Amino acid sequence: MKSGRRYGAYREDVLQPDGTFKRERRWIPLGLVSEQSERAARKQFQPYLDKANEAAKAAPLTGFTLAQFVEEWRRDVMVNLKAGTQRVAESNLRAHILPRLRSFPLVEIGTKVVQGFTAYLSVGHTKKTTLNVLATLSSIMRTAKAWGYACGDFRFADLVLPREGVRAEQRCFTDDEMRRIIAVAPEPFRTILIVTAVLGLRIGETLALRILDLDFDKRLIRIRQAVDSATRKVAGVKSKASSADMPMSKELEAQLRAHLSRHDGKSDLLFPNRNGRPFSADKLREKQLYPLLDRLRIPRGGFHSMRHGAASALLADGASPALVQKQLRHSDPRITLAVYAHVLGDQQRTAVQNRSTRLVN
Repeated sequence: MKSGRRYGAYREDVLQPDGTFKRERRWIPLGLVSEQSERAARKQFQPYLDKANEAAKAAPLTGFTLAQFVEEWRRDVMVNLKAGTQRVAESNLRAHILPRLRSFPLVEIGTKVVQGFTAYLSVGHTKKTTLNVLATLSSIMRTAKAWGYACGDFRFADLVLPREGVRAEQRCFTDDEMRRIIAVAPEPFRTILIVTAVLGLRIGETLALRILDLDFDKRLIRIRQAVDSATRKVAGVKSKASSADMPMSKELEAQLRAHLSRHDGKSDLLFPNRNGRPFSADKLREKQLYPLLDRLRIPRGGFHSMRHGAASALLADGASPALVQKQLRHSDPRITLAVYAHVLGDQQRTAVQNRSTRLVN
């Protein structure tokens, strides 16, 4: 009691800037002695005690460096990620995150430290690479916080990121180039090219197609899995949006039926190699695609250039960005707009031509 008022006191562990805890006393003013009984005062004070006791039970783990926690994250989290995501995360850790931040206590990795790390990344690296590395770091820090570690905090909104550099134009195979390539490609490479170019599939999705993914009655091709480019193992598709049913055109139907007539039936895969395994996209590119391009004197491009070509052709023909997003199965429409914003559709081209005619002639 003090000056006729009751007070409740308790001690609380307060996290310090160096990652340690200091126990401090807290005073909570309660009712006046003349107006409140001791029993009523205890009842009023009890929620503060409960909160303090609960916090004491779950005090954050302190004293851990980023390198120490990364070992736990690798063991318990990274192993559950897709193979491609694992490779990207491991590359970011080894090349950038651990060399610069390994000795930092988790509690010190806040906005100021991460801003300095961002400045380091911005020298000699694109904005996309910088964001990719920061995303890996953010994922690790979120996990540490969720597991009860004392951590610093940073948000992308609080960081000053590097400016976008000059964006390189995406290599797109034109329809004329694809016709010339398809015309001279041997089987089964020809059918692989047709399916990839017509539907705008990722090459891993094409190579993972199974015979059961073809529905000739409904004229659909079901995209449900993909081949990992590094391990050649069949796994799930890139995202939830990537799993979709694609329309089967009449030309695709005829090509696929002809391909199946030559299939030996020993593998469930639509395009198995001699050993019944999926083809290697890298070997197909180096040993079949590039020699064809060189022979035809067509500038080199990879299988993804066929996907870009499909999207560009659709937009140029007047298809809406929403339709192109659905065909490419991007999880976010902003991806479609960011990658293919340079493609001029017929409607925009006609509008510019009309204005030019009015002003110049």
